[in-house]
Amino acid sequence: MVIRSINLETVCGVTSTLPENEKPEVAFAGKSNVGKSSLINALMNRKSYARISATPGKTQTINFYNINDELYLVDLPGYGYAKVSEKEKERWGRMIEKYLHSSKQLGAVFLLIDIRHDPSANDRMMYRWIVEQGYEPIIIATKLDKIKRSQIQKHVKMLKDGLGLVPGTSVIPFSSVTKQGREEIWEMIEQSCTQTAEVGQDGE
Repeated sequence: MVIRSINLETVCGVTSTLPENEKPEVAFAGKSNVGKSSLINALMNRKSYARISATPGKTQTINFYNINDELYLVDLPGYGYAKVSEKEKERWGRMIEKYLHSSKQLGAVFLLIDIRHDPSANDRMMYRWIVEQGYEPIIIATKLDKIKRSQIQKHVKMLKDGLGLVPGTSVIPFSSVTKQGREEIWEMIEQSCTQTAEVGQDGE
């Protein structure tokens, strides 16, 4: 994907009305501090377009990035940050649920998991929840540069076992430092957008 233009077009808070976009959307979910902003910046070929916060749990909005006026990368609020109140977590959960339920253009959900560690209870819950909403999440195993190359397959298996992945689920190891995995993620995005556009045409 050649990035010609980027526009942070819509920022939705808890009480905001979600946009009714006509272009395909792909969404990114992940625990706070898993590297979601770094991934989105890497996909957009920008160093700091998506704000990387020094304080995990700061992303409290759903951000819609218009790419080339062709598709949207949708950044969902990070989850599982301990210092956020239960009430606040519930509000974010409802916001994500509302989006997953109501978006007519959402073609794929990418779930980011830190490749170094066993998936947390929050990771497992989010994975099951995305599946229950009718999506087949694509797993992005972040922070790939933090482990040795010889450990990759072992850690990927750890993620698959820890999440209890549905057979055939894609797992893409990714590093925001080396950009390994970027092209593979874009291939999945473009494939999803093509399918979403075809479904939209069929429904017209």
